Amino acid sequence: MKYYGYAGTVLRINVSTGKIAKKELERELIRGFIGGRGFNSKRLFEEIPYGLDPLSPENKLMFATGPLVGTMFPTACRFNVSAKSPLTGILGDSNAGGHFAAEMKYAGYDQIIIEGRSREPVYISIDDDLVRIEDARHLWGRDVYETDKILRENMKDNSARTAIVGPAAENGVKFAGIFADLMRAAARTGMGTVMASKRLKALVIRGSKPVQVADPERFMKISEEIEDTIYKHPQYWPRVKMGTTRILTPVNEMGLLPTRHFTQGVFEHASEVSGERLAEKYNVKSRGCFSCNIPCSRFYNVREGRFSGLKGEGPEYEALSAFTARVGNRDLALALKANDMANKLGLDALTTAECISWSMECHAKGWLSNKAADGLDLSWGNGETILTLIEKIAKREGFGDILANGVRAASQKLGFGEEIAMHIKGLEMIQADPRGLKGYGLGFAVASRGGDHLRAEPFIELSDDPKRGIELFGVPEATRRLEWKGKGKLVSYFENWCAVIDALEVCKNIAENMEVLPFPKAAEVIHAATGLSMDAGAVVQVGERIVNIERAFLVREGITRKDDTMPSRFLREPFTNGNSKGSVFEQEPMLDEYYAERGWDLRTGIPTRQRLRKLNLEYVADDILHR
Repeated sequence: MKYYGYAGTVLRINVSTGKIAKKELERELIRGFIGGRGFNSKRLFEEIPYGLDPLSPENKLMFATGPLVGTMFPTACRFNVSAKSPLTGILGDSNAGGHFAAEMKYAGYDQIIIEGRSREPVYISIDDDLVRIEDARHLWGRDVYETDKILRENMKDNSARTAIVGPAAENGVKFAGIFADLMRAAARTGMGTVMASKRLKALVIRGSKPVQVADPERFMKISEEIEDTIYKHPQYWPRVKMGTTRILTPVNEMGLLPTRHFTQGVFEHASEVSGERLAEKYNVKSRGCFSCNIPCSRFYNVREGRFSGLKGEGPEYEALSAFTARVGNRDLALALKANDMANKLGLDALTTAECISWSMECHAKGWLSNKAADGLDLSWGNGETILTLIEKIAKREGFGDILANGVRAASQKLGFGEEIAMHIKGLEMIQADPRGLKGYGLGFAVASRGGDHLRAEPFIELSDDPKRGIELFGVPEATRRLEWKGKGKLVSYFENWCAVIDALEVCKNIAENMEVLPFPKAAEVIHAATGLSMDAGAVVQVGERIVNIERAFLVREGITRKDDTMPSRFLREPFTNGNSKGSVFEQEPMLDEYYAERGWDLRTGIPTRQRLRKLNLEYVADDILHR
């Protein structure tokens, strides 16, 4: 059967038995969920039983791409990796760019599902149709960079693509990530921990098969139009020069930059650690992902000082601000070193920085002594402590062993600090204060993988433009960042949009933030690529279907309205500085509005049978509503 836009094959590999199976990609899966995140979320709901231990062999690790990956479509470069999360105990999911996804598609696979647990360390080698489970005992214990070098040498092909876990994952750190092409981090929710629990060190892929589209002429025309739109966009050059680090300065100016563990919204040393400073002092070259015309990643070179000779790629805004403002550190070179260590060891930089900054606030409050933290000086911004704790966490050594299960578990184990542990549903929060970004905050609260901005990312509220609110939602406050009215409509809309983008596996920074792929245009490109005829409304419904099946996964694990909640600081403590001074997060009325917009039960936050039936998810309703 001919597939346009898809490779047409699902690859299942059981590392317990050595069985390798290839099956045809299901047509109904394509029509209902498009690709990427959609494919993974549907299979997770259907194949992961309720109550499963995330680190048991029965958990499944799924890699998936989308129908535009491997084509000339701008920014079509991403993959999703999903499993039940060992950090949160709910849906685990992460996404990364680079070149790995395209190589996976060229090898002939839309989805790769890893099952079981090997007795000894292994890696998976994929060379088109040749799939092998190889001995990885010589790789176990090595960092991400060393492993990548060895695998490429073994393949005798530097164009082969890798996805690797580091020592942190091997040691069972619950927020270890999977690192593709060295530094493209699928870092959140502990997907690397799941991979290492299967005794799987890496995937290395090389492919040579073409990806065909249904209407090449129309597909090329749409791709060229979008590429031209990107070049002309006012964000183009700032993104090329600074990537996502460009937002540190404006976020600080708005008073939204989490500083010293969210105790302040303005970092007085922001100019010393900003994207502008990074570009001026350290950046040497830009780099783009596969098929992307914005080379927004950057190589840096530290030429002097303590870290002279340090070279690497990135960091992005989250890691940069997390290892500076969040921990109170003004040393930019040290932040680069911290990010490099996290990448090498295979850690999620955000969760790592939250654990460190939480420890520092606990110390500042008199709850945690230096002695209890292995004698480390927990004063704000102490560089030696930051670097030492990164290594201790990765090794599960001393106080690092307590932090290695995440901030929620650390606060519960120590018996203090739970009210200032900055997580939602077990996932540590990003670098934006929800008291000054109400739509983003609601997105954090209801996100299907925990305290995360990428499930919704309602960037439009940063415009503070009430005309857009009226135009899109009939509510002027919807696009005012300090207002709460209309946020249910705003977040629901953007969640659907982000779900579609993650299913197509294009870059959200461009497709959504630069508004180049709205629903009507997505329908056009889906038709040109796959031949699947969908109008804008049908595309929206795919996004809504993905959001609802993910919510159903959470409901089955016991998540309800009570869990869609912010840390108490944001609900009770008004901002004390910055342009958002005096603001708090009005959680309950926003949840009411959001659930009403979603068609979920207002009391419980559980999707109703009526809404699930509308989305052709009747079997999901039978499962979650009969429990």
